[in-house]
Amino acid sequence: MNIEQFQSSLQEKGISLSDKQLDQFETYFSTLVEWNEKMNLTAITEKAEVYLKHFYDSITASFYFDFTKPFHLCDVGAGAGFPSIPLKIVYPHIEVTIVDSLNKRISFLNHLANVLQLENVHFVHDRAETFGVNPAYRESFDVVTARAVARMSVLSEFCLPLAKVGGHFIAMKALHAKDELEMGQKAITTLGGKVEKVHTFTLPMEDSERNILIIKKEKQTPKKYPRKPGTPGKMPIE
Repeated sequence: MNIEQFQSSLQEKGISLSDKQLDQFETYFSTLVEWNEKMNLTAITEKAEVYLKHFYDSITASFYFDFTKPFHLCDVGAGAGFPSIPLKIVYPHIEVTIVDSLNKRISFLNHLANVLQLENVHFVHDRAETFGVNPAYRESFDVVTARAVARMSVLSEFCLPLAKVGGHFIAMKALHAKDELEMGQKAITTLGGKVEKVHTFTLPMEDSERNILIIKKEKQTPKKYPRKPGTPGKMPIE
């Protein structure tokens, strides 16, 4: 996907990018590639692939959820900033908090936010399990996102404790999302969530399957969740 195709594909979805926003994506790409030589941020570095599989793919969340209103989004395990930084470029009015367990990724994100001149972005070096029990963050976000971090039964325990009651958890998945959802149903319910909608589509040009799972936070998460670091992965709620 070249820049013109990126722009026109978003235009088809009603998203018009300004010259400033297009410049920000270009800067994002060059910064990502430059830092990727020093640390492992992504296996995808070819420009057309980054634009399709990272930038466009991240923005697809907004095709199925309203990002036009201001809200506070928490992105769990965003790595090199996906999906939240592309979403922030397109929707500059949202506030973004990224939590990631690797400090060097946080260093990259701080640098990236500076060169992109992003405002209202926060980066926290922490594990999702300890971040989720911190009273400063627990149940304080309107929207929580995660892209391909872990299977749904585990991911729900990372993300749902962070969403406020009435808020949403948006999980971005590739293949087998429906199987994962069946396995993760108990975890979602236990943690106070309810599946609102599952959107399945294919990425343009390469036709690979994508799924966006929108889960509403209906009631408070029981205090015992999330459990200690490492426990959700080893002993998922199933």
